[in-house]
Amino acid sequence: MKASNLLFLGTALLAVSCTNKDGDYDASGIFESTEVIVSAKGSGEILQLNIEEGQAVTPDTPIGYIDTLQLSLKREQMMSVKNSTRSRMVDRNKQLASIRQQISIQERERKRFMNLVKDNAASQKQVDDINYQIEVLQKQLTAQTEQVNNSNSSLTNESSSVSAQVAQINDQIKDCIIQSPLTGTVLTKYAEQGEYAIPGKALFKIANVNDMKLRVYITADQLTSIKIGQKVRVFADQGKSGRKEYQGTVSWISDKAEFTPKTIQTRDERANLVYAVKIAVKNDGYIKIGMYGDIKF
Repeated sequence: MKASNLLFLGTALLAVSCTNKDGDYDASGIFESTEVIVSAKGSGEILQLNIEEGQAVTPDTPIGYIDTLQLSLKREQMMSVKNSTRSRMVDRNKQLASIRQQISIQERERKRFMNLVKDNAASQKQVDDINYQIEVLQKQLTAQTEQVNNSNSSLTNESSSVSAQVAQINDQIKDCIIQSPLTGTVLTKYAEQGEYAIPGKALFKIANVNDMKLRVYITADQLTSIKIGQKVRVFADQGKSGRKEYQGTVSWISDKAEFTPKTIQTRDERANLVYAVKIAVKNDGYIKIGMYGDIKF
């Protein structure tokens, strides 16, 4: 009888202990981070990919590149076309200098003959002939000016088109430099040096593990006691070492209720509908993606 009483008392104490332990936290969840799968932008052989899983990378440091030989050769070809196009452009002033000089000579001659006409040393017909010559030369100047302008405009458009193609090639060459879009840690490496890359081929997956998010689920009753920007206490599961406390900030609260995920326990396990909440936590290196954590308001 005494043994039975002791067994019952021990079971009761264990239940109370578990209940208090669960009640210490307002919600539980799993730590996650912003993960990005970096894909190839160019096509060609991967000549270098200097990363390993677990390695920290930054956006300003190239970590590999894709072969750009064909693109470089094509750029040289387009630059030759561009230089050739520029060499065919006409200097407008030089091209029209001759006819302008003829007009200037005829205008001086007209002035001279007009003075001779006043002195009865020349006829009006001679002045009229000079005026006619000037008129013809001016029409030629107009026609030749239009021809030169049209030719240069066409060559300018052709040169601009080639310049656009060169810029496109330069952008493609730039895309062959492999870089991380954010500061973080390489989680998975999908490609190796020597493999052939095509646009969209996954190269590696990276995550920003410095700024973690703890996704937890709270009940409707708890929703009234939490808001965006609120500071909360976060407890990361450290296994046998217990739990480590961090300061967290509520960064997002879902505006829609959902059924409680099977892997998540809430303070009120009888609740069917819960709201997802994200808590921003600064990682000191001990928090890992997928690790369990708890919060207390």
